[in-house]
Amino acid sequence: MKKKGNEKIGKEREKSIAERFAEELVEEIKEDFKERQQARRPYELSWQLNMNFLAGNQYCSVAGDSLVEDEKTFEWQEKQVFNHIAPVYETRLAKLSRVRPKMTVRPFTDEDKDVNSAKLAKKILESCSEKLSVNGIIDKGTMWSEACGTVFYKIVWDKEKGVKIKSDDKVYTCGDVSVSVVPPFEIYPDSSVCADLDECKSIIHAKAYSSAEVKEIWGADVKGEELKVFSLDGGVSMGGRSYNKTAPGVTEQVKKDAVLVIERYTRPTKQNPDGELTVVAGDVLVYSGPLPYRNGTDGERDFPFVRQVSILWAGCFWGVSMIERLVPLQRAYNAVKCRKHEFLNRISMGVLAVEDGSIDTDLVDGEWLTPGKVLVYRQGANLPRLLSSGSVPDDFNLEEQRLLAEFLQVSGVSEFMRNSKTQTGLTSGVALQLLIEQDDTRLAVSAEQIRGAIKTVGQHILRLYKQFATAARLEKVVGDNGSIEVFYFSGSDISSDDVVFETENDLNETPASRKSMVMDLLNAGLLSDETGRVSPTNKVKILEMMGNRAESQSAAREKSRARKPAHDGGRRAPRYRQSRDSHRRARAFCNQRTGRADRQGNGGGGVKTHSAAQGYAFRPAA
Repeated sequence: MKKKGNEKIGKEREKSIAERFAEELVEEIKEDFKERQQARRPYELSWQLNMNFLAGNQYCSVAGDSLVEDEKTFEWQEKQVFNHIAPVYETRLAKLSRVRPKMTVRPFTDEDKDVNSAKLAKKILESCSEKLSVNGIIDKGTMWSEACGTVFYKIVWDKEKGVKIKSDDKVYTCGDVSVSVVPPFEIYPDSSVCADLDECKSIIHAKAYSSAEVKEIWGADVKGEELKVFSLDGGVSMGGRSYNKTAPGVTEQVKKDAVLVIERYTRPTKQNPDGELTVVAGDVLVYSGPLPYRNGTDGERDFPFVRQVSILWAGCFWGVSMIERLVPLQRAYNAVKCRKHEFLNRISMGVLAVEDGSIDTDLVDGEWLTPGKVLVYRQGANLPRLLSSGSVPDDFNLEEQRLLAEFLQVSGVSEFMRNSKTQTGLTSGVALQLLIEQDDTRLAVSAEQIRGAIKTVGQHILRLYKQFATAARLEKVVGDNGSIEVFYFSGSDISSDDVVFETENDLNETPASRKSMVMDLLNAGLLSDETGRVSPTNKVKILEMMGNRAESQSAAREKSRARKPAHDGGRRAPRYRQSRDSHRRARAFCNQRTGRADRQGNGGGGVKTHSAAQGYAFRPAA
């Protein structure tokens, strides 16, 4: 009896120690988050200012620790916005949207096994990119990086995704890779003077969830509270005399029933080789353990983030947006245009000079001198007259033109790029091509940052499949001849994650230049065989290069039909039956592996770790 009592006391003591440890850890993480939040505040204000100017709310400025609206000094004062930042932003996005290099994988050695494994890894990347719409994700991320200067991609393993398999009246999912865009507002590094993610010792990802989402994702009952979040508000007023308008602005708003979830990732060290991930939801510790993903070099555990910046800033973790450089010019341009319009209002409406007591000013106040109005003045008094305001000074026009030219010079977006309008007298095709290449020079730095981010994302995808794809998985991809290829693989089939690009410069490549290059290759006979004929495979590739994807797929189907032998009864060719049988065998093998993993206890033992993709990722025990 005494022994049982001692065991009970020991368990209660261990529980109290664990609870006290959790409380201390939560307080330490929340205090660390507040310090990082305060250190990042100046950059955050700059991002808010950039997004306000981009949206059209350009009468605001940073004052101390917040943004303030610039109010009109007089009622007649013009407060108009002539947004030249938005066209520059849209032009840069349009040019950078071409930077979508085709990824391939370089084999570890020149042996046949490694070469075939590299080809398989390339197909995995193509299939995953199409399935996740990676191009759309990169477009969304580029929008953030061009507006704020920095954006992040989070690559995790989501066990709720993937093919669903039913076994023993239970439904299992194989899990799959998830890629999401993380705005810079949610990332807090340990120091803003780190050059990149590799120099950070730890990083915090903080995001506001509803209490219901926290319950669904982490299974924790956390009471919601009011949190300040950034949102787009349309209540900023502006305009001129006798009219008003509103413009959207990025401001802080209160979100109700919200829970702040803080994820702190700590890089592996000699004392802690697996790193550490701690997740705090409100005041509750929901997870504390090693980093879940072996997404670093040579299978090491690392952060699940990839950074992309618009313009590099030496010695700073955050990038620079082109909007920051255009804000002073935009302020000056708005001021010049508004003062010019005020001068025109004064000329058109006029300033009436009257003798004191000659007229009843109450009769003309408000309506002023409307057309057809009868103005009564005192007999014997001087006739009221309009003062001469002269004409608009040429200095206004000169300053306006100078600011417009400075916009082009600072942004690096020429008039030809923005307006698709060439200079007068420029008709040479070679000169136009040189002009296009010169315009793309200023965008080369931003384009290289996008290419580097895409390459790192591809490496993370392959490493996650290598870690978690323990069972055979079925995927499909468009083959070289345009037909659909179905293949299956497991993580052990991936031997190399050395991602490289097949193309070098995507900015200069336009549909017209691509078609011209194809025609030159055809005329030179480089795409035909010894007999001068173009093979069906090359025809499909030529149509794809010229942008006729639908025709290339139709040609591939025609090629596939031409190769099929005839069969009685309208049955399919043996090749297709064989492909279907292989598909069935692969699915049976996947079911068998999944069922065996379930019988061994969720893949042979493991722990559940947090994933930003709205779920937990399953990590095999080390």
